[in-house]
Amino acid sequence: MLGCGENMLHGAKLTISLTTFTVILGVILGVFLALGKISKNRVINKIASAYVFFFRGTPLLIQLFVVYFTVPGLFGFAWRDFFSAADADGVYKGAFIAALIAFALNSGAYCAEIVRAAIQSIDKGQYEAAKALGMNYSQTMSLIVIPQSIRRMLPAICNEFIMVLKDASLVFAISLMDITTISNSIMNSDGSYIVFIPALIIYLIITAFFTYIFNKIEKKFSVYE
Repeated sequence: MLGCGENMLHGAKLTISLTTFTVILGVILGVFLALGKISKNRVINKIASAYVFFFRGTPLLIQLFVVYFTVPGLFGFAWRDFFSAADADGVYKGAFIAALIAFALNSGAYCAEIVRAAIQSIDKGQYEAAKALGMNYSQTMSLIVIPQSIRRMLPAICNEFIMVLKDASLVFAISLMDITTISNSIMNSDGSYIVFIPALIIYLIITAFFTYIFNKIEKKFSVYE
C-alpha cells in the first residue's frame, strides 16, 4: 500500500495543479465574459451570454470529450504533437493541456456569473461618483468597481475551486493520471476494491485543507469587517 499511496499522491498533485490553473484561467475569462454580459453593446452582450449559456447548459464530460477527441479529429492533429516525439510523457502532457482547456472554458462560464453578480451588487452611486470625477468606463471598472467586487465574489470563487477540485476526477475518461485514474488502475491490477477508500480520504483531506485556507481568506477580506 505504500507504493499505491505514493502513486495516489502523484495523482493528488496533478488534481491540485489542474484545479488551480483552471480556476485562475476561469476567473480571468470570467471577468471578460461578465463585462461582456453587462455591456450595452448588443453584439458583445449576445456573444457573452451565448457562451455562458452553452458551457453552463452542457455536461463538462462531453465538453472534455469534444476538446480531447473531436477538435483534434476535425483539425488533424493530436495533443501529444505539441511535445517532442522523444518525450515519453507527451501523451499525458497533451491530455493535461486538453483537460485544462476544457475545464477552464467551463469554469469561465460559471465565474462569469459570479463576477457579474458581484459587479452589479456595487451601489450605483459609485458609478456616478466616478463619472463626476471625470473617469471613463474603463477607469471606473478597473479602479473603482472591480476592486470592490473582488471582496464580494471571493466566497463564490472559493466554492468554485472546491467544485472544480471534485470535478477533476472526470479526467479518468481520457486516462489522465489523477487520483481516480490511478486508484482504478490499482484496482484492475490487484483486484482490491479497498484502494478507493484511501482515494476518498485523500480527496477529503485536500478539500478540507483548501476549505480551511479559503475560510481564513474570506474572514480577512470579509465585506462585513
